[in-house]
Amino acid sequence: MEREIEAFILYLHNVKKTSLNTEMSYRRDLTKMRIYLEITAASPAVHEITEENLKKYMAYMERKKFKASTISRNVAAIKAFFHYLLKSGMIQKDISGCLRAPKVERKVPEVLTSEEIERLLEGAAGDSEKEIRDSAMLELLYATGIRVSELIGLKLSDVNMQMGFLICREDGRERMIPFDSRTRRALHRYLNRARERMVTNEARDVLFVNCQGAPMSRQGFWKIVKYYAKKAGITKDITPHTLRHTFAAHLVENGADLKSVQEMLGHSDISTTHMYAGMDRKREKDA
Repeated sequence: MEREIEAFILYLHNVKKTSLNTEMSYRRDLTKMRIYLEITAASPAVHEITEENLKKYMAYMERKKFKASTISRNVAAIKAFFHYLLKSGMIQKDISGCLRAPKVERKVPEVLTSEEIERLLEGAAGDSEKEIRDSAMLELLYATGIRVSELIGLKLSDVNMQMGFLICREDGRERMIPFDSRTRRALHRYLNRARERMVTNEARDVLFVNCQGAPMSRQGFWKIVKYYAKKAGITKDITPHTLRHTFAAHLVENGADLKSVQEMLGHSDISTTHMYAGMDRKREKDA
C-alpha cells in the first residue's frame, strides 16, 4: 500500500495542486492506516481491503480516544484515497462509502480585542533593526490577515508600496490585498532603515529576513509573536494565526461584507468565513 499512497500524494501535488501541509497531513493519516492494516489484516494490499477492515480501524481510533476532528480528518483522507484508487483502476469498488465522519463542533477562534492588538503592535515600536522589522511584520499580518506561510514567503516584488497592496501566491492562485497607511509607514521604515543592513545575498529577493540575514522561518516568527504578546501583558494563548482571525473578526465587526473578507483571506469556501459573522453576533448578544 505504501506505493499507492505515494502515487496518491503525487497526484494531489501535480493534478489537484494541493498545499504542502495538505499533502503532509494526508500522507501521515494514510500511513497510520497502512501500519494498522499491516498489523491486523491478513493482507494490506489495496484491492483486498474490506469495509470491515476500515470499520475496525475507525473503532480502533475511537477506543484510543482520538479527537472527533482527528477522526473526521482521517475519514476525509481515506475517502479521497479510495476515490483515487477507483479512478486509477487499482480497485473495482470504492468501499470507503461505509465510513461516516463524526460531527465536529467548530470552536470559536481566539481573537484579540482592539486594545490588545494595539498593545501588541506598540510593543515593537522601537528603533533597533530587529524592532523595526518586527513592527513591520506584525503590522502587515494584522492589516492583511495573510497566513504565516504567505508572510514569510513574500518577495520584494510582491509589495506595491506606492499603491498600498501586496500580492499573495499560493497553490497556483494569487490574490491582491490592500494595506493601510500605518502599515505602509512601518514597511517603509523597515525597507529604508533595517532591511539593507540585515539581509545577505542568499535572501536578496525575500522581504523579511532573520537576524542572520536569511529568510525568516515559521518558528522564528512564532517566537516573535510570543515575545511581544508577553511584553504586552496578553494572557491569551495566541499564535501568528490569531492575528489572522483578529483581522477577519475586526473587519466583520466594523461592517465589512463576508464576500470581501473571504477574498482577502483566500478562503475557497465562504462557509469558512461565516464563523466570523457568528462571532460578531455572539458579541452583540453578550453586550
